[in-house]
Amino acid sequence: MSLFIILFGVTGVGKSTIGVLLAQQLGWKFYDADDYHSAANVKKMSAGAPLTDDDRYVWLASLRTLIETCIAEGDNSVLACSALKASYRKLLQVNEVVHFAYLKAEPAWITERLKKRHGHFMNPALVKSQFDTLEEPEAGTAVVIDVAQSPERIVTRIRSELGI
Repeated sequence: MSLFIILFGVTGVGKSTIGVLLAQQLGWKFYDADDYHSAANVKKMSAGAPLTDDDRYVWLASLRTLIETCIAEGDNSVLACSALKASYRKLLQVNEVVHFAYLKAEPAWITERLKKRHGHFMNPALVKSQFDTLEEPEAGTAVVIDVAQSPERIVTRIRSELGI
């Protein structure tokens, strides 16, 4: 049986960095949900405008298809995806082999981190909207990891919590 891990949280929390490291350690495939956004969504975010649920629906549906395909093909995979709302995570929860790890950070930490990031379409002005949209997971629905530590420690903790 395959496993599918979704790393989620606000922009700048390190989803891609941690996801790549986790996938490398496990010898799994890695996917970045940002690669599945439409050109219109990227343009909107680059301009500092937050996405609406309607903007996100087609994106989330394509991610669900990706997850279903990976599971059907028996591919163990890691996906970096904001998945800020419980309803988004519910849509991505294809079945019991999908596990979530919430990468938790404080707004000030994210703001400082984004000031140092270059070459990404997410406008730092959207940090507040990300936290306004964020619905933290209910107990037992995700592994919760404080990201104020090294990526290596975060990956070790995820692996320990999920038993992989």
